Amino acid sequence: MGEWPPSFGESSLAVNSSLAANIPHATTVLALKCRGGVVMAGDRQATMGYQIGSRSIEKVFPADSHAGVAIAGAAGQAVELVRFFQLSIAHYEKLEGTALSLDGKANMLGQLVRSNFAQAMSNGLFVTPVFAGYDEETGVGRIFEYDLTGGRYEENDFAMAGSGSTHARTAVKLAYSVDQSTEEAIQLAISSLFWAADEDVATGGPDLVRGIYPTVATIGADGYEQVPESKVMEHFNVFMEQQGRSALTQQHTSGKEATP
Repeated sequence: MGEWPPSFGESSLAVNSSLAANIPHATTVLALKCRGGVVMAGDRQATMGYQIGSRSIEKVFPADSHAGVAIAGAAGQAVELVRFFQLSIAHYEKLEGTALSLDGKANMLGQLVRSNFAQAMSNGLFVTPVFAGYDEETGVGRIFEYDLTGGRYEENDFAMAGSGSTHARTAVKLAYSVDQSTEEAIQLAISSLFWAADEDVATGGPDLVRGIYPTVATIGADGYEQVPESKVMEHFNVFMEQQGRSALTQQHTSGKEATP
């Protein structure tokens, strides 16, 4: 496998801001616990400075059969890191003849993030993943966040990364429940990404003209499964109907108050 952890760049700490501005950056991703395990989601937009680099980038990937990783930061660097992560898990399991534990996978991803620290500091190629999986030993979903140095932090309920993470976190806090079903978690993830896109210019909302919707995946006892785009669209339509009824109710109330 060569050098471990792999080196993703030089060790200079002089930030090259012009390089970072011309490289597509993935924006907002999140993971939520639910009764069945974990739901992961990410918007589809990548930005280059003030321009849109891609409208349909994928940010949520399977790590193996029972784990997933969502990326935010320098898109090319992050996708390469995910591919090496997938390969490393498969290589370990072939060599050892046994599956790597969820904690072992989380530690391995932390080493890969740490190996990218030089590129992050010298060229602004930051990579901040969110890792989640179904722990087959304990029968529960688990979520991990990372800092630039590879430090990993397990979260109790949910985790976000990217430029719109603050707004998504606020939306999740207002409606999150530890007892929510998988369907309710999908609905919450989609609505949270919508509100993040409403406040953050780098986060892309659903594109009704082009038919582009957020990527959503579920991880449970049956493994990693990407939610079909048609089902994501149905959840978004439910969200829009709820917002429409809310707006109509508000207008009706305002009209009554204005009537002498």
